[in-house]
Amino acid sequence: MTTTHTSVVHDLGALAHRLAHPVGPPCVCEPPRILADRPDGTVVRSGAVVAKAHAADTDREALAARIALAAAPGLAGILLPPLTAPEHVERAERDGRPATPHLGVAALYGSTTAPDASVVTSGGSPAASDAGLVAPRVGVAAPAGSPGAPGRRPVSLWPLGTPVDPTDPGAAPWAEAAELLARLHRTAPPFPLPPMRGPAKAARAVARMSAARPGDPALLPVLAGWRALPAWARDEAAPPALRSGFLCHGDLHLGQLVRHPVPDGPWLLIDVDDAGVGDPAWDLARPAAWYAAGLLAPEDWSVFLHAYRSAGGPAVPAGGDPWPVLDVPARALTVQTAAVALAKCAVEQRDPDAHEQLMIESCARIATLPPELTPGPAS
Repeated sequence: MTTTHTSVVHDLGALAHRLAHPVGPPCVCEPPRILADRPDGTVVRSGAVVAKAHAADTDREALAARIALAAAPGLAGILLPPLTAPEHVERAERDGRPATPHLGVAALYGSTTAPDASVVTSGGSPAASDAGLVAPRVGVAAPAGSPGAPGRRPVSLWPLGTPVDPTDPGAAPWAEAAELLARLHRTAPPFPLPPMRGPAKAARAVARMSAARPGDPALLPVLAGWRALPAWARDEAAPPALRSGFLCHGDLHLGQLVRHPVPDGPWLLIDVDDAGVGDPAWDLARPAAWYAAGLLAPEDWSVFLHAYRSAGGPAVPAGGDPWPVLDVPARALTVQTAAVALAKCAVEQRDPDAHEQLMIESCARIATLPPELTPGPAS
């Protein structure tokens, strides 16, 4: 772990601890714990508070809008809401003082400000609204210096939730995940939002793979599957207009669900970094891709699809074969998953495991079939 990275983890723990204990005498707490550490974000827990440092190149205005979405009243019971700025932070902001003077991050807090306030990014500029509606304000606690300076990482703060237990696949909440997605997709966007970042995330995964293994023939089936996708699924063109206006999560998997309040509150969706408007089929694409590759049991896929349809989800027809709608997004998630696996294997200097190899082989298979004519899962 580099010195810079160690500092980020320390700062996240300090910020989360400060929010959990804004005033009063020193307390005796367990040390902050790293929950996730990926190229796109570092997540640290202190007590009941979770702090996430987003990538330094994150679009601040888009992130502020997405965090405001999680705080929107219409998404209550669907998205985990962010923590609101504590009183000492709001007072520092009003006084023009940095609320986190020693941190190399800019902290974004959800707020209870009236819904007609504007989105404020860490650069301080409001987001434009061409519909006459704007997002709830997202408060910014800025470190010393310009929060938009290179290397500064925006940080969002969230309440702790109980995640899905990876050791108990039989208890995986596929039905609950599907119902939450259906409710999300049925909800009208409460204010202008950026596009859902699913296709952009897939393109970034392929670029990362190519950079990690230049000229490696192992990439050929994945690149073939990628080239077979239509331009919009590769983030090279606008998506079909008729399916591009739905509220989407953008990166659905079981790691994106928690129970809140802990330990056994209702399931909620977390991680809005990729949320926005787009094709809702993208949110069903990862389970569909896993099912097609043989990684998700048919009974689990059936539970997921039935629950989504029963809840009125608009991504697929209410009956009949869903595959013509899911085909392209499922292909894209197959390629994305394989690309991420190959990039990780290069960094870790290992061969793909059995599950990763299945996704790589699936890329070779789908590359030979035209879009929307791909059959259902392999028997």
